[in-house]
Amino acid sequence: MSSESNRRELEGLKAVVTGSSSGIGRAIVLALAEGGADVVIHCRRSLPAAEEAARAASGHGVRASVLQADFENPTSYDPFVQAAWDAFGDVDVWVNNAGADLLTGPASHQSFERKLELLLRIDVTAAVHLGRAAGRRMKAAGKGLILNMGWDQAEQGMEGDSGELFGAAKGAIMAFSRSLALSLAPEVRVNCLAPGWVRTAWGEQASESWQRRVLEETPLRRWGTPEDVAAAARFLASPAARFITGQVLRINGGAVR
Repeated sequence: MSSESNRRELEGLKAVVTGSSSGIGRAIVLALAEGGADVVIHCRRSLPAAEEAARAASGHGVRASVLQADFENPTSYDPFVQAAWDAFGDVDVWVNNAGADLLTGPASHQSFERKLELLLRIDVTAAVHLGRAAGRRMKAAGKGLILNMGWDQAEQGMEGDSGELFGAAKGAIMAFSRSLALSLAPEVRVNCLAPGWVRTAWGEQASESWQRRVLEETPLRRWGTPEDVAAAARFLASPAARFITGQVLRINGGAVR
């Protein structure tokens, strides 16, 4: 493969990334666009940021569309899937990245019970429904990839409220991904990304003790970046990953805790 073709290894693909107006989702959108894929950017409320992400994606010579939907409301699921297919006439890559912001948003001040409700509704129920709905369409078309978003510490656990909350939700998604991969094979591949300590909004404002903990727990001695996660998503969307399905890929700098 030439260097030029490698830069456009996703040429002709159409991708949907939920929760992609900022952070990891935005980085995935730009990585897929750089690879040549047309992209649908999803946001809940931050339309200006989503439109800016679309402009950035369009700079790679691809089509970019923006869709709004509130996944806290179950009635939004099916219309969103239909709108995503209508955007470019087909979908080849579906990335379930949308998640409840329990660490920096208004929900950070809510009770444990309210946080759990939000996390299960958005990170689990919405992802399961959207993944199944997209998967059925892809299987009928004979092709496709679904990527879900897990968490590297869901399998071994982490202390505290956040560990319990995200462990419950992301552990469910990781297990669901393995089962969905079996349901949709051989036409559709399903994999799960499991980021470790990634410097998103929370990482930027984390205390000095957390900064030290991240470095101590990460053999590569640095925070991950949204671009690190996006590079893995781009690889899994590429022809080079055509024999990879049902896997949970840890993107965590080698952390084993």
